[in-house]
Amino acid sequence: MLLLSIILYLVLTVLVGIWAARRVRNTGDFMLAGRSLPIVLSTSALFATWFGSETVFGASSEFLKGGLFAVIEDPFGAALCLLLFGLFFARKLYSMNLLTLADFFKVRFGRRTELVASIFMVPSYFGYTAGQLVALGLILNVVTGIPVWQGVVVSSGIVTLYTFAGGMWAISITDFIQSIIIVAGLVILAVVLAGKAGGAMTVLSQVPEENFRFLPEFNSTAILAYVAAWSVLGLGSIPSQDVFQRAMSSGSSGIAVKSCYYAAVLYLTVAMLPLFISLCIKHLYPGQLNTDTQLTLPTMVLAHTAMPVQILFFGSLLSAILSTTSSSILAPSAIFSENIIKPLMKTSPTDKQLLLITRVSVLAFSVGATIMACLKSNIYELVGGSSILSLVSLFVPMVLGLYWKGTSSKGAMLSMVLGMGVWIFFEMYPIGLPSLIPATAAGFGVAVLGSLFLPDKKFS
Repeated sequence: MLLLSIILYLVLTVLVGIWAARRVRNTGDFMLAGRSLPIVLSTSALFATWFGSETVFGASSEFLKGGLFAVIEDPFGAALCLLLFGLFFARKLYSMNLLTLADFFKVRFGRRTELVASIFMVPSYFGYTAGQLVALGLILNVVTGIPVWQGVVVSSGIVTLYTFAGGMWAISITDFIQSIIIVAGLVILAVVLAGKAGGAMTVLSQVPEENFRFLPEFNSTAILAYVAAWSVLGLGSIPSQDVFQRAMSSGSSGIAVKSCYYAAVLYLTVAMLPLFISLCIKHLYPGQLNTDTQLTLPTMVLAHTAMPVQILFFGSLLSAILSTTSSSILAPSAIFSENIIKPLMKTSPTDKQLLLITRVSVLAFSVGATIMACLKSNIYELVGGSSILSLVSLFVPMVLGLYWKGTSSKGAMLSMVLGMGVWIFFEMYPIGLPSLIPATAAGFGVAVLGSLFLPDKKFS
């Protein structure tokens, strides 16, 4: 019954995506849903940006091992990103009428900077998408018993199909449906498990006090690690195409801003449910926790709950992960076609040709992420690592480019290259400090100095 429900759900998701494809007439429709989403669809799309494997599997697993302090990156950092994007970026970027985030670097700094930014932006999505595919593979493994890698391949084929067909329109409509299922499924499961455990207060009273520690110890090493944890998604996902495309798909700049705020609150609220559910499971079945804590939730739900609860839980899991995976496949494909392939073509492609190139890019990127998912299986590491790449290379030139008119193209370029270089160096030769901190600081310093000493002609 459970397997049949999952198959039906996946088939319906694909059909909805194909139905949504009727709205796709040009690349603007495919990449940004024609910039026409109402606030409900825009909010659900932004809420679904990260509410996937790392929130349900990764964060709950880390929470069981280290408490709240271990999940600062997600969900807290993710909610911070949406808040900051709404406050400082959504309105400015929306008014520029861009198709991709890399277009900002082209408009602000020129084609060379656009190309470098695109090259740095695209690889960050491989790890992120791979993390989602691993989670889908884990679900199919738990339910059907097939090897995880086979589940990854099957899941990749499904999500690629409807993303290929409907683009951002398919993502937005399925996100709305999936968001409803996510919230309903997790709320009902939390209530059922809390009832079995004797109530929420009973569960919470058994948790060691240190698991609720939210602030770091008062020493420089701990504080810097704490700041780094907030920054990975909180700052690192601001210069990302998936956040950009979801916000820019809104019907107006006002809707884009409000959707960021609403989604931040919704995300942080709903993301607490998997953490609470993991506590309930630990309380109810302390001796039966799987050695792979990423599998704790699905394994325990499958073994100890009634069929209706299982259907709701796995439905919400699939909804969360599918909604995240689809946009993380579309985002780099849009950048690759619009900002890498298109400028390299001798003659400018027609809109129909560019749409075809984008769809082919969806297929190619999906294959790459699938291979990566089969090679590495830690969800939290895959997702976290992907956001760091954007932080150390793109965050500084994006912020300065928006808020300091004196930022030069050479300063931006130097910031991207040096930031990435310093991060790689300290990853290879660690100094007991999160490598993203010296990398981001170096990127900021060289951006300012490069802009002052190597200004663009119009500022000289």
